[in-house]
Amino acid sequence: MRELIQFPGSPAEITAAAATLRAALAEAEPGLEEILTVFESWAAALSARELDAIPGVAFLRLWLRRGTLEPIIARELGHGAMAGDWAADGRARLRPFPLGVVGHWPAGNIEIQPILSMTCGLLGGNAAIVRIPSGLVEVMRQLMAPLAGSAGGERLLRRIALVAFEHGRHDLQEALARAVDGAMIWGGQEAVLSVRSLPFPPWARLAVFGPRLSVAAMDAAAWANPAQQEAWCLRLARDVWQFDQQACSSPQTLFLEKKPGGSSAEFVSALKRAFAVENRQHPRQTIHPALTSAICQARAAWLLADTAHQAFFPPSPDWTLLVGSGSDIPPPTQGKTLTILEVDSLGEPVAKFDGNVQTLGLAVADAGKEAELALLAGKKGVDRVVKLGRMHLFVPPWDGADLIRPMVRLVRHLPSTE
Repeated sequence: MRELIQFPGSPAEITAAAATLRAALAEAEPGLEEILTVFESWAAALSARELDAIPGVAFLRLWLRRGTLEPIIARELGHGAMAGDWAADGRARLRPFPLGVVGHWPAGNIEIQPILSMTCGLLGGNAAIVRIPSGLVEVMRQLMAPLAGSAGGERLLRRIALVAFEHGRHDLQEALARAVDGAMIWGGQEAVLSVRSLPFPPWARLAVFGPRLSVAAMDAAAWANPAQQEAWCLRLARDVWQFDQQACSSPQTLFLEKKPGGSSAEFVSALKRAFAVENRQHPRQTIHPALTSAICQARAAWLLADTAHQAFFPPSPDWTLLVGSGSDIPPPTQGKTLTILEVDSLGEPVAKFDGNVQTLGLAVADAGKEAELALLAGKKGVDRVVKLGRMHLFVPPWDGADLIRPMVRLVRHLPSTE
C-alpha cells in the first residue's frame, strides 16, 4: 500500500501537493452521498480490535456514521444539501459550495483530532491538506489505512493530503498557509497564535478552536441519591479517562453543592471506586515523566496548602482525587487528576466563569435549577451544557460554532428572469 503520509522537505512540495488536490476537485464535484457511504465503510473498518487502544477511536467510529452526520449536514447546510439542490430563499435560492483546499492544523495531544477536523472540511465538498504533528504519525497511519481499504476509499483519498513536518519549519508552515482557501486551527494558545500569524490568502476563512477547559457540577439531590450515586460516578470517571484529560471537554474540577447537615464522604468513596474500575478497564499504557512529576507535585501541594484538604490516589500516578472547598477553578494538572470542591450553591462558581470554560457537565436533580444554571453558564461564556458522561460527545456546534458550515460558501442566486 502506498505511503499515506508525505514528509515534505521544501515549500515547493507543499505547493505541489495543494495543486494535486485542486486538480482532483476539478475532475468532479465531491458528492455528499458518496462521501457518507465511504465514511460508513471506514467506520466499520475501524472496529478492528487492535485499534481499540487508540484514545477516542470509539467516538471516531460513531462520528463517521451516516446517522450522526446526516442531521448535522441538514442543520448546517440545509435539508437539500444531500441531493445538491438549491434551497428557496424568498425570490432567490441558496446552495452551499466548497471553499476549495482547506488546511488543517490539529492539536498534537488528541489522537483522533486530525481526522475529526479533516472530515469536517471534506463534508463541505473541499479537499483537505492536514499537517500531522510528529507524535501522531504512527497513529494516523493506523487510522487512515482502513480508509484506503474501504469501498470508495481510494477515490476519497485523492482529495486528501497528509503532510508531516516539525512545528518549527516556518518555511513549510508558510507554504501550507499560502496554498489553502480555508483553515481549521486547533490547539493551545501558543500554537493557535503562531498559525493565525501565517500568510494566509486574504480570502481564506479561518475557523479557530483555541485552548479551553471544562468542569462538572452536581447538586446535592443528585450526588447524595444512593440509587443513582454509583451511576453518576461511573459517568464522571469515563469523562475524566477519555483523552487522558487533555481535551478541552475534559472535566478538570467537580463542584459539589453542599448538603445541609450531610457529608460528601460517601460520594467521594463511590467516586474512588469508579476511578479504580475505569483504571482496570482502561489502564494507562505509558506516561510522560513530566506528567508524573506534575501529578506528584499537585498531590503534595494540595495537602500542604490547607489542613482541611484531602487527597485520594493509588501508589502509582494513575489517578488522583483532590478534595476541598471553594468556588474558583484551580489550574488543571491533567493526567486523570480531578479536583472536587464543595460550594454552598452551584451558581457561585458558574458566576465566576470568564469565557475560558468550554463545557459544563451537569448532574442536577432539579430541572428548574438546571435551567437557571444553563442560562447563567451561557451568559458567562460556556458553549456546551451537557449531562455527565457526555462531555466528549462530538456534536456541533463545537465551541459555539458550526463545524462544516464555516468551510463552505453559501451562494445566493437571484434569477435574472425575476
